[in-house]
Amino acid sequence: MDLTEETKNMSINDQNLQTKRSGYIDWQEYFMATAFLAAKRSKDPSFQVGACVVNRDNKIVGIGYNGMPIGCDDDEFPWGKNTPSPLDSKYLYVCHAEMNAIVNKNSADVKDCIIYVGLFPCNECAKIIIQSGITEVVYLSDKNGHKPTYIASKRMFDAAGVKYWQFKPKNDKIVINFTGIDWENMSPSK
Repeated sequence: MDLTEETKNMSINDQNLQTKRSGYIDWQEYFMATAFLAAKRSKDPSFQVGACVVNRDNKIVGIGYNGMPIGCDDDEFPWGKNTPSPLDSKYLYVCHAEMNAIVNKNSADVKDCIIYVGLFPCNECAKIIIQSGITEVVYLSDKNGHKPTYIASKRMFDAAGVKYWQFKPKNDKIVINFTGIDWENMSPSK
């Protein structure tokens, strides 16, 4: 390779480093992906749901997933759904992702925030969302929308003026690959 060709290749590489990268995810995909990543922490064998609360400055102020309350050993409490006794069912014990995201907030409040969640909120979570001051719910699935619990959520959101809408992802998946960035061969900062 002669010096002219090498200089030409260097200027193309330099030019690529002078413009922003394409192919990055937008804010909404980032926040929904964060909710889905949080769901990976859930030990629930039936549903793994995550939630991400975001303020108007696009800052994450709370993340949660469905699981047992703090201090309640998840090896000691039930995870079953259809049990002979209600006391042996997870429904009396599990905290939903929305509740955990709101109570785990890292700010004074979540007033005027948006919550991103994989599954449309149930009526109990809708109450917490409304009471916390969250003004918008972005969800991926409304698979239970026909059930009274979720119809009640929509009625309360409508009455309280909480906007809700279904997220339609641009990407089927977002992969996190811990070895996907070649740190050793990145351009040094100048």
